[in-house]
Amino acid sequence: MSGGTGGTGTKTDGRVERGNQTRRLVLGRTMDIASVEGLEGLSLGRIATELSLSKSGVFALFGSKEELQLATVRAAVSVFSHRVVAPLRDVPPGAVRVRELCGNWLAYSAERVFEGGCFFYAVSAEFDARPGPVHDAVARARHDWTAYMEETLSEARAAGELVADLDVEQLAFEVIALMEAANAHSVLFGAPEAYGRAERGIAARLRAAATDRGREALAAA
Repeated sequence: MSGGTGGTGTKTDGRVERGNQTRRLVLGRTMDIASVEGLEGLSLGRIATELSLSKSGVFALFGSKEELQLATVRAAVSVFSHRVVAPLRDVPPGAVRVRELCGNWLAYSAERVFEGGCFFYAVSAEFDARPGPVHDAVARARHDWTAYMEETLSEARAAGELVADLDVEQLAFEVIALMEAANAHSVLFGAPEAYGRAERGIAARLRAAATDRGREALAAA
């Protein structure tokens, strides 16, 4: 009996792992498509054809176009977190952490982690005025990113490296705007020098907002 149960478990585990592999394969492709064409460019049939999968198999994994879109957004959040946020794990709060966070974002866009540049910049314009679950998922991801930037700035202020009267929300808005402008110019015009412009603009804003201690930390890093 135990041997039979084990065999069934092995078969089940194998099917689950194959399903997970297919899911990863599909989402890897859908993230790139969405970053170029938008989430409306996704369909179960298209993905099945492009990846030589059965449409019924893709449908079994996702169920609908909307669920495929939502799964794609969730997958992109995970990739973004891994490339932009996770590398800061051992960097202490302060001005240098803020600068490195911005540098990670610029590298994520410049290195085309997603084929069309920043995934969230691409899909935000597509769904900003369209109510529904996909809009809500995109908006939540954007809100969480802004909140993380504000939190990082607040921690640097608490560490004494940014001025006490800093308007954290304003500075977060400005540095995110500079990064997204670099992404847009690079993608639209094929202009990689835009990232250097954004980096210089962010550095200038951080120096202006830094205390003497913060400027020393930035210069020493």
